[in-house]
Amino acid sequence: MSASSVDLSRVSFIVMREMRAPIITLIVVYSVSILGMVIIPGPVIDGEAQNMSIFHAFYFMTYTATTTGFGELPIPFSNEQRFWAIGCLYVSVITWLYAIGSIIHLIQNPFFVRAVAEWRFSKRVRKINHSYFIICGFGDTGSVLTRGLSDYGLSAVIIDSSEERIKALQLRNYSVSMPGLCADASVPKHLLEAGVNRDNCKFVVAITNDEEINLKISALARSLNPKVGIITMSKVDVFEETLATLGGEVHIVDPFKTYAKVLAAAMHNPGFYAFNNWLVREPGASLDNYVNPPLGTWVICGYGRMGHEVNRVLTRYGIKTAVIDPQDSRSGEHIERYIVGRTTARTLSQAGVEQAAGIIAGTNDDGHNLGILLNARFLNPELFSIVRQNRHQNAVAFQASEVDMIMQPSLVTARRILFLLIAPLLKSFFRYLLANEPGRMEKMEEVIAELRTKIGNRTPHLISLEINQEKSPTIVKWLAEDKKVYLGDLLTDPRDRSKKLDILMFAIKSGETEYILPKEDYLVKKGDQILFCGTLRSFRLFNGTLHSEYKLFYIQNGYYLPRGYVAQWWVKTRNKKGLRADHN
Repeated sequence: MSASSVDLSRVSFIVMREMRAPIITLIVVYSVSILGMVIIPGPVIDGEAQNMSIFHAFYFMTYTATTTGFGELPIPFSNEQRFWAIGCLYVSVITWLYAIGSIIHLIQNPFFVRAVAEWRFSKRVRKINHSYFIICGFGDTGSVLTRGLSDYGLSAVIIDSSEERIKALQLRNYSVSMPGLCADASVPKHLLEAGVNRDNCKFVVAITNDEEINLKISALARSLNPKVGIITMSKVDVFEETLATLGGEVHIVDPFKTYAKVLAAAMHNPGFYAFNNWLVREPGASLDNYVNPPLGTWVICGYGRMGHEVNRVLTRYGIKTAVIDPQDSRSGEHIERYIVGRTTARTLSQAGVEQAAGIIAGTNDDGHNLGILLNARFLNPELFSIVRQNRHQNAVAFQASEVDMIMQPSLVTARRILFLLIAPLLKSFFRYLLANEPGRMEKMEEVIAELRTKIGNRTPHLISLEINQEKSPTIVKWLAEDKKVYLGDLLTDPRDRSKKLDILMFAIKSGETEYILPKEDYLVKKGDQILFCGTLRSFRLFNGTLHSEYKLFYIQNGYYLPRGYVAQWWVKTRNKKGLRADHN
């Protein structure tokens, strides 16, 4: 039995339980009233008493139930009938008041409201006939992730235990269906209602504020559907070890480790930070806004998870660090100075902030982080600043502070998960560009320069595509006929084969082999996974080529494939004369 059927049964059960007595009372009252109207003799006409039929009695009781009077039908009543009608009217009104009160009580019943909500939710989920994701948790991270998926036209199903968040979800203007349910996602029933066992459910994303619940959701999802992918936010090493043993496709996202890698990339390759922000469409992001953190001594304020991860990155590059934290939580790391205490002007001076190159305010209190920044700038106005922003609603204050780099855990997590969902090959692409090998920094500059030329200030679109019957039927058909399709064919403008689309191929995965920045002479194969970046207009033209053999034929041959008998004869005649119909 499906989850939707179970929810419908629960709704029916609650309705029957609450409305059983009112319905029985109405049936009894109306049955007795109709029986009385039929038995009681009417007026005497032509020496014979006229009795009402059952139909006329039912008709009379029906229209009087609406407090509407149509007269005494079909003939005038006798006094006895009128006396009985008076009693029936009073009793039926009282009975209807009782029934209406029961209906109001039913509507206010929290179990009924919840059952109806779950039934409607299951019904909306069953209507999704394309790939979608289940997002457990609609806090700051879930909200940003859902907006990103909507921008790319991807559907998601949201489960959150907060009624206010689900109400906020219903007010959002998403471009695709985003059903939401207020429930505990760690209960198997709710995961089944969200369709975790459906074939088109591709990933379960556990990003609640409770890491134990995230672990439980991940384990349940793996049990209910061994094929579904799992993405979990975790900041605890013990939980990460458990998650890694679930089997199947599991991704563990730690915002602090992720941000530490971004910081390392920004230090090693200054263009990467701008490139990364541009890809995720951060407001105001540009391929020209390079951030280059200095390599002098850094002061780290707060030595929690973020402090540990950032210190590990800095020491890897031989950068000296000074740490200020209320507790001594060192565990063998190399730290130039470690000052136990709260971050104040005095402890900042002890850490040598006047001579430092940068400061990291990484506590879990936004107000404290902003205070650290103000104190540090007073002592050293030239400091490069990295500040942790814990709550999304404090964004205005952080932007007004003109921080060089803002680390927002929810935003870092959402972007990381978004890339995993929409562009799984992006990880391999980044790994290639950021590899510590000769020429990779120059390769990054080449990629950025080409993106400036092809896309510029327009909105970038990351597209992942698999060469299969559903996504690219024309290519599959041609490959089945032993025809060759080159990557350059797909990058050609189907309106004018002398031009190229504003698209840059990032990576192709063919079987177990990955090709980074593939050349145009690459032979496309069935099952290939392709990742590219371009404009929305170019993607639509690219998609047209995938679905139209006439466009692909024109790209490869320089003239259009004739569709009718007359057109075929005309093209054949022109070809004999050595002519080609090359159109724009």
